[in-house]
Amino acid sequence: MLKKILFLFLIQILFTFNVTANIEIKARTAILQDFLSGEILYEKEPDRSIYPASMTKIMTSIIAFDLLKSGDLKLDEKFIISEKAWRLSTAGYSSMFVMIGDEVSVENLLKGIIVASGNDACIALAEGIAGTEEEFAIMMTSKAKEIGMLNTNFSNSSGINDPDNYSTVKDILIMSNYLIKNHPEYYKWFSETEFTWDRTGGDPITQGNRNPLLYKNMGADGIKTGYLAVEKYSLASSIEKNGRRLIAVGSGFETKNSRSRQSSKLLTFGLTNFDLVQIAKKNEPFYKVDVWLGKEKDVKVYLNEDIFKTIKKGQKKKLKAKVFYEGPIEAPIEKNQKLAKLKIIYDEELIGEYDLLALKEIKKVNIFSRLLKSLNYLIWGDV
Repeated sequence: MLKKILFLFLIQILFTFNVTANIEIKARTAILQDFLSGEILYEKEPDRSIYPASMTKIMTSIIAFDLLKSGDLKLDEKFIISEKAWRLSTAGYSSMFVMIGDEVSVENLLKGIIVASGNDACIALAEGIAGTEEEFAIMMTSKAKEIGMLNTNFSNSSGINDPDNYSTVKDILIMSNYLIKNHPEYYKWFSETEFTWDRTGGDPITQGNRNPLLYKNMGADGIKTGYLAVEKYSLASSIEKNGRRLIAVGSGFETKNSRSRQSSKLLTFGLTNFDLVQIAKKNEPFYKVDVWLGKEKDVKVYLNEDIFKTIKKGQKKKLKAKVFYEGPIEAPIEKNQKLAKLKIIYDEELIGEYDLLALKEIKKVNIFSRLLKSLNYLIWGDV
């Protein structure tokens, strides 16, 4: 018999239907995501090719963070500054102001990249990790493909103008999502508003973070600005407020002020027009299903992932959630065995489907008990 259990959640969720409301963002291309649900709340030509400029440095940092996580790199490891790296600190680019021949720690180089947006620090880190910046760029592009950035190629570590260094706001979003999800301990550096480099042969240099949203009282904690004359101004940004995180990426803002205002507008739009709710917690009991001929009459089931959904405000009545299973489930039951399906329905449309797994093993009763249960069922219909 197909057993169907209906739950009505008075909460707000959404998965695949279009939620983009009427809002105009003055950028050539932009995208907004609710981090935990993955829902795209706004997009404007998200696959349009862009020159990512200094947003490239997000991937430069990721390569180092991955190596730190695997133990193949250490924060106190030092790299020697080459002439190529040093020349960028003298050419009018954003710089950490390293000196040729200096030995600089990985931690200082990373903060010089993340906070001061130092192009010289990018080259020093790239050469220290891969030998040459060209080899490092290959690592960057390979990582991009690995995490699903399908329209991106990196040709350098800093984002300095190069027609072969290109991406999209959708890909930059994927990269930003990866950074926050996989390296939360290092992501905190992106919220630091200044970095002081105790340079060789001169007074310490303190530089402020170029991300304008960090200086607004809105919960911003990253990520990276960019500028190229051909691309104009760009920004990958993120805020966290009341346990909810949004990520926005925009490119082609006409001015610095526009970049700040429009990015703020996009993030505020996401906070004020949508709500996020957690439907299920990973590995925690979600419900219980009936068991037939088992040593226990039911078994708890769970989901092996956190389930978050996003929906427009005021739409909670459109939600239904149902558990489907062929039941009762006959023992024996193995731990982690797929027993049921959770189906989430919004406005009569299926918007999510997930496996429900047995939380523990259920053994079969002995033959005498099985006979007694079968007899009861035949006489009374009692399972």
